Amino acid sequence: MGEWGFLSSLLDAVQEHSPMVGRFWLVVMLLFRILVLATVGSDVFEDEQEEFVCNTQQPGCKPVCYDAAFPISHYRFLVFHIVVLSAPAALFVIFAVHQAAKPGPGGAPGQRTRRLQPFYVGSVVARIAAELGFLLGQALLYGFRVQPLFICRRRPCPHHVDCFVSRPTEKTVFIHFYFVVGLVSALLSLAELAHLLRKGPPPRGGCCRRPQERGPALGQPAGAAEEPCHPHTAPLHGDLTV
Repeated sequence: MGEWGFLSSLLDAVQEHSPMVGRFWLVVMLLFRILVLATVGSDVFEDEQEEFVCNTQQPGCKPVCYDAAFPISHYRFLVFHIVVLSAPAALFVIFAVHQAAKPGPGGAPGQRTRRLQPFYVGSVVARIAAELGFLLGQALLYGFRVQPLFICRRRPCPHHVDCFVSRPTEKTVFIHFYFVVGLVSALLSLAELAHLLRKGPPPRGGCCRRPQERGPALGQPAGAAEEPCHPHTAPLHGDLTV
């Protein structure tokens, strides 16, 4: 699980810049996708091709029928799904590290936050597009049920061949679970995007309060009409949270 640990640490670096709903998405990604696929998914699908049995001894018939039944392995499809979903987050982390290391005024916390937010919004949009695309692909490639019997009509099979899939019920339950998790993940990403668009960009310079338009209140000195902006009021670490 070394590769999954690296991916988890990469996604964990994104939570520093994520709002609360984005951190919920991260929990769903780590627990119900990466952890479940690494611990359960490999056992469910590891013998998929070996246990695919056809009632013929014709050379080449079984591989051709397996390719027709499963154009891409369920397990490889789900792994590729996770990698594509993690790609926007990885690009954002690279960009955030670059901004944090930039010297001069452009690397100040307030300026860095303003530069990070559009890129973070773009990563969320890319994540939503990837999520919906893979959900549609899963529905078109596999449907929502793994049939125990697959009838193959491809050459070089001499006639219609009956092929049998191992553990179809268990695989069906796993596919349903993963599709529901995908829908929840897509809804969380949409909610995060709506939150970021409603919140808008952070104020320039990290000011906490705008100048009062009507001047100082009665009894206040003339210099009390507005609150000065100090560098230390800017958000730290480029945080985009509320």
